[in-house]
Amino acid sequence: MNPKFRLQYLAVMSLAILLTSCASIEPMISAPGVSLRNVQVKNLDYKAQTFLLGFDITNPNPFPLPINHVSYGIELDGQHFAGGSATSAFTVGARSDAEFSISVELDLLRTAPQLLYVVHDGVTQDIPYRLKGEIGVDIPFTKPLAFESSGEIRLFAGNH
Repeated sequence: MNPKFRLQYLAVMSLAILLTSCASIEPMISAPGVSLRNVQVKNLDYKAQTFLLGFDITNPNPFPLPINHVSYGIELDGQHFAGGSATSAFTVGARSDAEFSISVELDLLRTAPQLLYVVHDGVTQDIPYRLKGEIGVDIPFTKPLAFESSGEIRLFAGNH
């Protein structure tokens, strides 16, 4: 066999083995569980409303998950409430839980006036929510991990 051809063959085979082993990393990572813990109303006025969204995250894996970003969408009582992406740098320990928060500023009067009623009702009673998104992890060759959850939550105002 020609030495040049042998070198090319070895390079291609090495690349194939590397790609195969990298592709097998992702299925070994279980997606974390993420739920909406609370929605705190920080500021309500006619121009903008500020909310602090509190989340719980559960890592089912036997190794820590280094989180580098979170993309999310939230519905409250069937209405789109908030969504976006936040760069976050924290680690959830192996088989453990953590909390994180995201501050969002909305203009409900302009974008979703019907949500003003949901927010108003959510301070006095539980309202259904739906959460969907992706967690970006700082593990080589790993795609963002999808999550989805739903439940009921009560909004609260001020600093609690």
